[in-house]
Amino acid sequence: MLYVKKEEKVALEEISKKKEELIGVAQLKGLRSKETLQCSRELEHLLNVYKSRL
Repeated sequence: MLYVKKEEKVALEEISKKKEELIGVAQLKGLRSKETLQCSRELEHLLNVYKSRL
């Protein structure tokens, strides 16, 4: 069984939620909207933080 630290699990959940948010915003506002780009930057930040902790 794969062991996942609590912090890592929380980080992965945040990433998953942000991905879902990005998809929804992109569908509603379009791929080039300010809201979509901001959400994309936030997701990228979460991914970079997660990757740096590995």
